Amino acid sequence: MTEVVLVFWYWWVLAIICLVIEILVPTFFFLWMSVSGLITGIIIWLMPSISTDIQIMIFSVLTIMTITVWRIFGKKYVIETDQPLLNRRGSQYVGRVFNLHEAIENGEGKIKVDDTIWKVHGEDCDINTKVKVIASRNTVFDVEKVM
Repeated sequence: MTEVVLVFWYWWVLAIICLVIEILVPTFFFLWMSVSGLITGIIIWLMPSISTDIQIMIFSVLTIMTITVWRIFGKKYVIETDQPLLNRRGSQYVGRVFNLHEAIENGEGKIKVDDTIWKVHGEDCDINTKVKVIASRNTVFDVEKVM
């Protein structure tokens, strides 16, 4: 049985394939496999006598290291944004006051915000009562009656 010999450019092709997958499925996972494949290819280019088993081990260790370093770095240096509520629509309404669109009965009712009707939880109130949004849980607001 013949042994498979991996040449340095095989690793570069693997790096390009992983990069294409990363572009199609943006997860930040295949990016680090791509970086590991590129580095492994450079190491094999500089030292072509490394066995296939060692090459695979180098690639595996580099992949684990790059993903671990990125996860630590990503948690430590969170990117600050000037719009922290951009993709958290419900949180944008916390603190605002609205009229009830549907009376709160048994703790549930509805308010109309712009062109959207939101479900609310709070103490029972009549229709057109002013309520203040105090919290947002996914698509449901917790409200309190405004005096």
